[in-house]
Amino acid sequence: MKRFYACFSIMIAMMLMGYSDYASAQEQDNSAVPHPTLHVVLLGDSNTWIGGDDCDKERGWNMWFKQLFQPASCKSYARSGATWTNTKVTKRNPKENTGNLGNDNVIYNQVVRLIDAAKAGQQPTPDIVIISAGTNDVWFKAKRPGIFSKTTQQAASIPVATLTAKPVNQVLSLAEAVRYNCELIRQAFPNTTLIVLTPMQTTKVTVEEIRKAGDIIQATAELTGVHVIRQDTPDFIDRATELKQFTHTYDGVHTSKAGAKNNAAILNRKIAQIL
Repeated sequence: MKRFYACFSIMIAMMLMGYSDYASAQEQDNSAVPHPTLHVVLLGDSNTWIGGDDCDKERGWNMWFKQLFQPASCKSYARSGATWTNTKVTKRNPKENTGNLGNDNVIYNQVVRLIDAAKAGQQPTPDIVIISAGTNDVWFKAKRPGIFSKTTQQAASIPVATLTAKPVNQVLSLAEAVRYNCELIRQAFPNTTLIVLTPMQTTKVTVEEIRKAGDIIQATAELTGVHVIRQDTPDFIDRATELKQFTHTYDGVHTSKAGAKNNAAILNRKIAQIL
């Protein structure tokens, strides 16, 4: 009889453990709240681009975010090598798709392409626009000599009409470029929720440099009335860890499948808090 009760107790414990696991899984699944009426657009650099224009490639955070967020549509206009910052020869060139750093490979041309697509009826009016860039601005700052030529306060002091009327090749600082692009999106889509993500840590640039760019992006975006999510914390990519062994990246810069899934889960939670 004692043996029977011992076996029975073990069975009950196993059942309870199974229920606990099931409940935990259900709780996790419930975090993926569907948003079937919202159209999402993503702009950015290679860490968004690797997820594919249709957000269907597993190394990109956007694929996993799309699965969690479950929007009506999720379209990426991101391009590998893109920067916020422009140069003196940057021009309107929405077809630019070099895959590398280039004078026209900038967020501005992604904004133009988005606006053109919406006007042509090829893109639903976005309810949410997320911009994730900044790594290339500091990584290749020698190619963006105007990156720190204006402070956030200087960029914020320019009247909106004056700023958005500027030719893109006169918008040379990181601070100005962030505000410039955000204001262009706001003019085109006044009811859109705009969210800016600061760059993640990387093995190619020091944490201090990434933080400096993140501080400028955050301060400028917030003064423009735009939501900001910091990605330069170790829960996204930890530079110290990646220098020892690639864990959340496959090369110290770009997310692996594990890193993409991790980042998507964090962003899904943070974006849910904004909406």
